[in-house]
Amino acid sequence: MLSRRAIALTRGKAVQLRRLVHTDAASSYVEPEHIPKEDDKPFTVNLHDQSFEVFKLDPLPQQAQVTKADLKQMYSDMVTIRRLEMAADALYKAKKIRGFCHLSTGQEAVAVGIEHAITKEDQLITAYRCHGFAHMRGASVKAVIAELLGRREGIAYGKGGSMHMFRKGFYGGNGIVGAQVPVGAGIGFAMQYMDRPHVTFSLYGDGAANQGQVFEAFNMAKLWNLPVVFGCENNQYGMGTSSARSSAMTEYYQRGQYIPGIKVNGMDVIAVKQACQFAKQYAAIDKRGPLVMEFVTYRYGGHSMSDPGTTYRTREEIQRMRSTNDAIAGLKQKMLDWQIVTEDELKRMDKKARQEVDKEVAEAEKSAEPEAQTDILFEDIYVRGSEPDFLRGRIPEETHYYRK
Repeated sequence: MLSRRAIALTRGKAVQLRRLVHTDAASSYVEPEHIPKEDDKPFTVNLHDQSFEVFKLDPLPQQAQVTKADLKQMYSDMVTIRRLEMAADALYKAKKIRGFCHLSTGQEAVAVGIEHAITKEDQLITAYRCHGFAHMRGASVKAVIAELLGRREGIAYGKGGSMHMFRKGFYGGNGIVGAQVPVGAGIGFAMQYMDRPHVTFSLYGDGAANQGQVFEAFNMAKLWNLPVVFGCENNQYGMGTSSARSSAMTEYYQRGQYIPGIKVNGMDVIAVKQACQFAKQYAAIDKRGPLVMEFVTYRYGGHSMSDPGTTYRTREEIQRMRSTNDAIAGLKQKMLDWQIVTEDELKRMDKKARQEVDKEVAEAEKSAEPEAQTDILFEDIYVRGSEPDFLRGRIPEETHYYRK
């Protein structure tokens, strides 16, 4: 666990050492007798006092309102995403999934915490570690796996693959590092025209945080007071380099300068949900403009499936994070300690999630391959029904006629 650091005196000068948000997943607290019997009745959870850090903001509330049903669903969601990613890992190693494939094993609390804090009318865009976000935005496991396999029943009809998944309210999955951030600002601009206040989460990794277009997006969002939350998923490593080696300043939540920021323990799904609820209230409902958030998390695997992930960090470090800071294990321990579920109930939840994922993965593997014809290459260039009469190819013989 990362601990609070104090003022140190060095050679007669006072040096302010950073107070780091910790990444312990099981440090929230509530007395079991204060938890109602009803699944849908809210109760208060006391978060660890190092769950948040703020920049140009008043401290966030350290108490979160949840229900037993919320906790069970968040646990089930995280278990499902992990099982989905494990299935993708196995299919890739079996050479059934080809090309690039970036998994988010270890980072499940970020996708789940955000989704439980917003509504389907809110918008989200992210980078290439997107499978969990696609599922939380409403895509079935089958649609995600089928897309990875390049099948017609995939969420993008098998044309996008790992980095390009889209759904209503979800704009990908984007493969160009940092390029989705200004697109997210544009989506936030559109949200200003909605009848009801909606927020846009524009997510990127610590490896993309030094991109110039990220700061350009910050500037435009602040100028126009857009309801955008710029969220940095800081999983400690950008490709094969630690954040400390690649960034002169690793306090990503302070990178907005003129934009307030929040750093949150990204391994505690309750803390993530609490911080994101605050962010939506601030940016969209209160119309106070953009925020920069940093989710302190960790990826267990390499940057992609082609990266073993152990050449630039030790196996001991990975094992320590898995054994002491895991988001799923942390929430599991909380629910047991708070007597919300029993061991047997948890085993049934795990078994159900495993069976459902495995069933949908099997169905995805049996789904149809794309047809061997050129017509499908011209699909979805335009909104269906709005296509022109024809679209030119490289040569006249390749001209595609939408209306034959």
